[in-house]
Amino acid sequence: METKQKTAIVTGASKGIGAAIARRLAQDDIAIVVNYSTDLVSAQKLVAELERSGGQAVAAQANVADPQGISSLFDAAEQTFGQPDILINNAGTMQNSALALASDEEFDKQIAVNLAGTFRGMREAANRLKDGGRIISISSSVVGFYQPGYGIYAASKAAVEAMTKVLAKELGTRSITVNAVSPGPVETEFFFAGKSDAQIEAIKRLSPLGRLGAPNEIADAVAYLAGPESGWVNGQILRVNGGAI
Repeated sequence: METKQKTAIVTGASKGIGAAIARRLAQDDIAIVVNYSTDLVSAQKLVAELERSGGQAVAAQANVADPQGISSLFDAAEQTFGQPDILINNAGTMQNSALALASDEEFDKQIAVNLAGTFRGMREAANRLKDGGRIISISSSVVGFYQPGYGIYAASKAAVEAMTKVLAKELGTRSITVNAVSPGPVETEFFFAGKSDAQIEAIKRLSPLGRLGAPNEIADAVAYLAGPESGWVNGQILRVNGGAI
């Protein structure tokens, strides 16, 4: 059904930053397509939570690394809510390794999800979003830190930032803005995995604020870029990292 309510597709939305973004956009009366790759239970719980709060949401399975995955998300959005207005390219993966030791499999997986998945999201959105829409991709402040072990991940996100700036110029005549949010370290399961307490404390000290970010702080930045107040903000990379870089 076609409605006046805006619709956002959020990739990788079943938990972490993606779930926080979905919750925050729902507060602005935006219908949410909650994308998940494998965690159906978490996606269904989030949909139920949003609906209990008076929002509209639907769970949609797709692997953004699959060439057909993104188009299926747009199909789900159109079938449920009508033509979408907003795409949040949030799905991502990271495997830390020194470049000299990194396997082809590690490289291929991060490029397939972080870069190719975002590229396909941008391409689909460029053809299927309403005029005046929003494309927002989640990058990372490892672009700028360039720490050992993050070479492949940083390269994939640097490419996302480059595509953001180019696509912003290509879609300007349709008033579709294209921006990216580049979080610093954030308190999520994704961040804590495999890190010792000592490593986490050292990372906290990188920020002048001396702490990790919270998922809702990233979500607030995304909500600003998705909203009407940001209509003159285009082709920008918003680094939300507590001043670490």
